[in-house]
Amino acid sequence: MGVKGSVLLWICMLLPLKVFSQITFEANLSRDKIGLNENLQVEFVMNENGDNFIPPSFEGFRVISGPSQSVSRQYINGVSSFSKAYSYFLQPNRKGLITIGQASVTIEGEVYKTTPITVEVLDAVEKPNDPNNFQFQIQDNVHLVAHISDESPYVNQGVLVEYKLYFQNPVNISDVTQINTPSYADFWSNNIDIGQIKVNPRGTYKGQPYNEVLWKKVLLYPQRSGVIELEPLVLGMAISVPTNRRDLFGSRIYNQIQENMSTSPRTIRVKDLPTEGQPAGFSGAVGNFDFNVLANKTSLNSSESLQIRVKVDGRGNLGLFPLPELTAPGNLEVFQPERNENMSIRGSSSTGQIEDVYTIVSKVQGNYPIPSLTFSYFDPEQEVYRMINSQELIISVYGGPADPTSTSGTLNQANQSTNLVTGQTKSFRFIKLNTSFEKISEKGFWYSTLFWTLFLIPFVLMILAVLVKRFLFHRKEDVQSKQQKIANRLAKKFLSAAKKQMNESSAFYLALEKGLHTYLKAKLKIETVEFSKDKIQKLLDQNGVNHEIIQEFRALLSNCEQARYGLGSAANIEHDFNSASRIMAQIDKQL
Repeated sequence: MGVKGSVLLWICMLLPLKVFSQITFEANLSRDKIGLNENLQVEFVMNENGDNFIPPSFEGFRVISGPSQSVSRQYINGVSSFSKAYSYFLQPNRKGLITIGQASVTIEGEVYKTTPITVEVLDAVEKPNDPNNFQFQIQDNVHLVAHISDESPYVNQGVLVEYKLYFQNPVNISDVTQINTPSYADFWSNNIDIGQIKVNPRGTYKGQPYNEVLWKKVLLYPQRSGVIELEPLVLGMAISVPTNRRDLFGSRIYNQIQENMSTSPRTIRVKDLPTEGQPAGFSGAVGNFDFNVLANKTSLNSSESLQIRVKVDGRGNLGLFPLPELTAPGNLEVFQPERNENMSIRGSSSTGQIEDVYTIVSKVQGNYPIPSLTFSYFDPEQEVYRMINSQELIISVYGGPADPTSTSGTLNQANQSTNLVTGQTKSFRFIKLNTSFEKISEKGFWYSTLFWTLFLIPFVLMILAVLVKRFLFHRKEDVQSKQQKIANRLAKKFLSAAKKQMNESSAFYLALEKGLHTYLKAKLKIETVEFSKDKIQKLLDQNGVNHEIIQEFRALLSNCEQARYGLGSAANIEHDFNSASRIMAQIDKQL
């Protein structure tokens, strides 16, 4: 065979390969007719790897997602094939015929373009049900739901809200982030720690098996009656949706779509507490409680002190209502109570106990009655008010001076009266019945001892007055110093929970805000329903608190509200904690 024959043979052998490896670049539609409320998938597919892909303008459409890129390579009977695609999901803006323009790509140095294609957009359909429509797949297989324990509670009755994310095959979810957090206006809210987020593969939604994720849990106490709408919770997530394409190994190819899911609008219809049968002095307690007033001892020496605990335990809106105030006779010195709380959340309410611990001191002996206290609460299950009365306590003090107003003092007075009548008293024996006269000095009254005594008495009294004034002044300073120390201890007590959470910003500011609220309710004797910044300012102003201290307190509350869902620096946390302690001590001193 000559040279020409060999060349001709090689051309004949390479020609089929050239035809077989012809480069293609084309546009494919999922449907050529769609409804106005349906979505369209368009793919730009090439059989050789290319660069510098330029999509069309998609005029007349809104791009919902894309481009998502997929690459596949297959080997069939020793022959390989390659495919690369750019995929978009579109939604039409108008009805009629809409043309999708040319896309271009550079392959092996040459520019290739697709042929323009036309889509007919018809009227909106009642229910889009295209299984290739990723929005349909998401709506049918992913649900974010707010579960509410009671949609018609009373004011101050606990409502548990659980936010759960449900999803099922064929979609998968990853990279979930919280975009919008409800503010819970008109509620006292308490976020419940749920620990690590976990997927429960055995969950159910509307009777169907689903993967279940408990995302957030919060306990709400409505502060007013009426219809209150809950703001939606919005989560951003990456959702993997299957396509009709498969990879080199035959596995289905997924499109990953960023989607924001929100809970459906929910409303809570809050009922006002009934006025019929409401006891006088009702403080807003709603739940089921026990009430006790307990003393660690009922007899003591005048140099000792005792403690009386006013305690409420049970389940309900614990910590959101004031306890009855202890009253005692004037000779008993009663210090500002310390608040102790031991609560946990179970179901749709707080469970545990709260108590005010009073320290009492007396230096005057006698028997002193502590009057009975009355605590009332509303039972939402039985829808009735209930009242509990504590027992009266008698405090006996020994070893000090007698108190004429006490029981023992009254008895002593009675005995003295008896002795006076029977002649067994010496009360009048100082009266002299016989007199003797003495001659007045010849020098006259001006030179007498009586004259000089009367003359010097005013000067002596002036000196004594100065000394007494200095003594009382120093004593007052000692009393103020003692009161300031008590105020500082009280502030530290209310802020102890916040101090334990200083390593975690959100928990710290939640505990700090609660401590400030609880402190003011105890000091100003206000109910939860009256609790607002304006009301606080008005009451503090009426009680003579300095205007600058009031403004600092309002600013501190605002810091807590802004920082509860943000990140605060350690310096800010330390500064806000010290400011809270200082401000509470100043308010306690001025009140």
